[in-house]
Amino acid sequence: MTKPLKDIAFSMLDLVAVREGGTVADALAVALRTAQHAERLGFTRYWLAEHHNMMGIASSSTAVLIGHIAGGTKTIRVGSGGIMLPNHAPLVVAEAFGTLAELYPGRIDLGLGRAPGTDQMTMRALRRNRVETADDFPREVTELQHFLDVPAPNQKLIANPGAGTRVPLWILGSSLFSAQLAAERGLPYAFASHFAPALLLQAVDLYRRYFKPSAQCEKPYVIIGVPLVAAPTDAEATYLASSVFQRVLGILRGARGKLPPPIEHFFERLSPQEQAGIADFLSCAVVGGPETVRSGFESLAEQTGCDEMMLVCDVFDPTLRLRSLDIAMSVRNGELVPGTATTP
Repeated sequence: MTKPLKDIAFSMLDLVAVREGGTVADALAVALRTAQHAERLGFTRYWLAEHHNMMGIASSSTAVLIGHIAGGTKTIRVGSGGIMLPNHAPLVVAEAFGTLAELYPGRIDLGLGRAPGTDQMTMRALRRNRVETADDFPREVTELQHFLDVPAPNQKLIANPGAGTRVPLWILGSSLFSAQLAAERGLPYAFASHFAPALLLQAVDLYRRYFKPSAQCEKPYVIIGVPLVAAPTDAEATYLASSVFQRVLGILRGARGKLPPPIEHFFERLSPQEQAGIADFLSCAVVGGPETVRSGFESLAEQTGCDEMMLVCDVFDPTLRLRSLDIAMSVRNGELVPGTATTP
């Protein structure tokens, strides 16, 4: 049975976009202000994503940034969406997130992915010179759980900080492999439908069917990634979303850059093939005024039965980005923001 919107948790994933004409310092400041705003609105968690060698994304040092955001907020959970575990030794991850858990008890999440989050050259710079196998990621998840658990008697290698913190783990992914692993381990599952939505329904179904209860999670728990651009009207939201359309087109062309300002009628000027590529990439996106946003959220909830929506909101103007979150939360709560209704 589909949950009503008000019973679905809302959270945010921030790639910490560097905007054209802006600096990394600007992007980090915007991230903190956005997290503080999300906390005031009642968002459940605020996650940062690990990416490397990308001029338009400032979240490469994810654990450091999580500490900054957690230190500037009070109650919202802060975590990784995710840490790309193959890039790091599990012991180092356990120590970093164990430290965060000691600094901000009860507020830290550790989402784990198995993609590199970068290109081959950068992988080598990260000292990833071994060939990955299908067994490596599950084994490293087990190792990380071991380091975060209470040490066994006579255990020789201990993460300190880290041991005994039992930082909650999440499996992130966009494939059936990640869904199966999350189900087998009894861990909550976050699907990356904000950029790779193709297998969303199949992966969520597999996860729920094969889920095994664990000490961390008694029943399946699903987060879906949702690109969001909300505005007072559908027309303005579509205009603001052209920043995202430009970014996606750059990704599809292999030309990543900073987040560009919006352009009037950008989508309409593209070729049918380019429009189709962007539409596929953003098939889970919710773009529009309050009524359109409500309809989009309700459709995703009905299709997936999700427990939580992780919004990805890359609006060029930071103030209008906050307004998007205002509208989203008002829609979730069954309200309409004054002055934003698309109909009288």
